[in-house]
Amino acid sequence: MKIGLTTSVIQRGKTGVAQYIFALLRAMLPHADKHEFNLFVLEEDLPLFDFIQGRMTLIPVSERFRPAVKNIGWHQCELPGIAGKLGLDVLHIPSYRRMLWRAPCPLVATIHDLAPFHIRGKYDWKRMIYGRVIVKRLARRQDEIIAVSENTARDLDTFFQIKRDRVNVVWNGIDHLRFRPGNAAMAKAEAALRWKLDQPFFLYVSRLEHPGKNHVRLIEAFNSFKAQTKSPWLLALGGSDWSGAEAIHAAAAASPFKNDIRFLGFVDDATLPGLYHATDVFIYPSLFEGFGFPPIEAMACGCPVISSTKGSLREVVSNAALTVEPEDVADIAGALTRMSESDAERQRWRAAGFINAKRFDWNVNATETLAVYDRAIRRRKS
Repeated sequence: MKIGLTTSVIQRGKTGVAQYIFALLRAMLPHADKHEFNLFVLEEDLPLFDFIQGRMTLIPVSERFRPAVKNIGWHQCELPGIAGKLGLDVLHIPSYRRMLWRAPCPLVATIHDLAPFHIRGKYDWKRMIYGRVIVKRLARRQDEIIAVSENTARDLDTFFQIKRDRVNVVWNGIDHLRFRPGNAAMAKAEAALRWKLDQPFFLYVSRLEHPGKNHVRLIEAFNSFKAQTKSPWLLALGGSDWSGAEAIHAAAAASPFKNDIRFLGFVDDATLPGLYHATDVFIYPSLFEGFGFPPIEAMACGCPVISSTKGSLREVVSNAALTVEPEDVADIAGALTRMSESDAERQRWRAAGFINAKRFDWNVNATETLAVYDRAIRRRKS
């Protein structure tokens, strides 16, 4: 197959969609001898794809098409013609934000979630209309759709009325060579030196987005936990500022325990496994997820997890995490207390999580994704 894949939604490598694309491509490398991969990459993002140099073709896209509106225009007006000239057999759009209305070859789109239907005010009004109205029409034009969870597949039926025979549930994977148990003592020493995490700590890795990622309630729960227990535990928040980040920084600044809250900034791929190794408890109180990479990555590294069950998270964490109602501050605070005060509790969830993480493998994802490409080609021919 001659496969095309667009990558312009990676936000310079700092989003969950970026991790999806990078991991999928790494898993596709063993298949590059049999299939031809053509990747459309914004010029300044080209160094992020050094790991595939010589194995796949990188097609630069001018930086003038980086802004969202211009990028959507490039996808709709320029990309179909390029796909025709290249003679692509199939074109994969790995995010609903850039799905095409038409193309001379079969179209496959990955839809990670339909968050605009679940979280009021997640985006500004323009993006909410795009996510609720335009995307619905674009999704119906795709030959095949990849949903990263059963939850997302159900949402496609509920909100877009897309027939299930065109929706393929292909779970995301994790790289088990990167995310695995490591030297906790060495990792803790590094975390103390780099971020002043010199006490046991809870970690939340997510872009700083309010209200969707629920940081403000987590900070409120941390305040309650600290006031009630007098515990030395810290709260570490890893991630770049995003929409609504100012509300999160304000909540932390107003906390009576602000000196025990650490903002780590964006945590790069090389650093992330070590941070999980240093973490005493990972917490993921998101209000909605189409999948949710970090809890599984933490589990694979041997870290006990507290998690929301909203969206696909119940499906993903299964019975291997201590679960909380993310809109209930007292429930989150109680989970923090329970985990911090009992080593036996942490060991229980550490063991359960490590087993659960084995269900998710990028090699399986790559094989199933190639099968979706083949189905899209056969559907277009028929």
